[in-house]
Amino acid sequence: MASKNELDQLLYKTFTNQVRTGYITVEGVCLPERYKKFAQAIEDLEVKEDDVWVCSFPKTGTTWTQEMVWCIANNLDYEGAKVPLAERFPFLEISALFDASSMPQRPGTKPELFNMDSPAYVKNKPSPRFIKTHLPFHLLPRQIRTGEKKPKIIYVVRNPKDTCISYYYHCKLIEGYHGDFNTFCRLFLGDKLNYAPYWDHVIDFWNKRNDSNMLFLKYEDMKADLPAVIKKTAAFLNKPVPVSGMKGLLEHLSFDNMKTNPAVNFEKVINDIKMFRPIDGNDEFMRSGKVNQWKEAMPENVILQFDKLTKEKLSKHNIYA
Repeated sequence: MASKNELDQLLYKTFTNQVRTGYITVEGVCLPERYKKFAQAIEDLEVKEDDVWVCSFPKTGTTWTQEMVWCIANNLDYEGAKVPLAERFPFLEISALFDASSMPQRPGTKPELFNMDSPAYVKNKPSPRFIKTHLPFHLLPRQIRTGEKKPKIIYVVRNPKDTCISYYYHCKLIEGYHGDFNTFCRLFLGDKLNYAPYWDHVIDFWNKRNDSNMLFLKYEDMKADLPAVIKKTAAFLNKPVPVSGMKGLLEHLSFDNMKTNPAVNFEKVINDIKMFRPIDGNDEFMRSGKVNQWKEAMPENVILQFDKLTKEKLSKHNIYA
């Protein structure tokens, strides 16, 4: 097992670039050093009771869950859903992840995704606000942590091995990771990637799953029986989906439709990235969406390490172990 210092060096070597210059540890969580600039604004964000938050570790089905939640809460408004998801359902800390000052700006491009002050953008959105974050529970705004405000929170989780594989391809595409897959697995297992450690992230939300304002979802359940998850989510949001609307929603949320939908597939963002660096390999934000892809993609020794750690961390919680 590599030492923390070795992992720090590996992270810096493979995961710094012109928009990501370094990393810090904040209350046990690995984050880009830019987080310091926005931490207080996130801490002090005024939370509203009618907010709807989707929280997750990266690449666990977040975008799919956001689109499901937004459509249910907005009475299946597919015309409104043509607005880019990043505007309808902004990412609270996106500006802490990238220093976009050196990125070329396409003429006429809106700056929301990379160049905006995202906590301020979220703060100024009209109610009801829909907010995405990958922050662990203990780094959410103070009013949520203390229970002063109780917005609706939907947390989605995915098994750690598939999460790691999907996160690897995402980081190569969007975040400029330039190492190999085995190195990425070492960083994931060693808690040296953005938002790591994965296991603690999941446990903190799992422990609050019975709170009245919390809904805990599994990606695998969404893949196995999406209508059941839609009904569960609709009940949680007090927005029942009419029987006549279910077929259309399922079609809208199908993987094939999501993959080709420019409002959710980050097509424009990827094109903007291509303006300042080449993309190595697959250039699709939604790659496969499969369950148990680790069986074909992970070496046996890495699988054993994941299974050992997952058993140690999650077995008593009956999550993926």
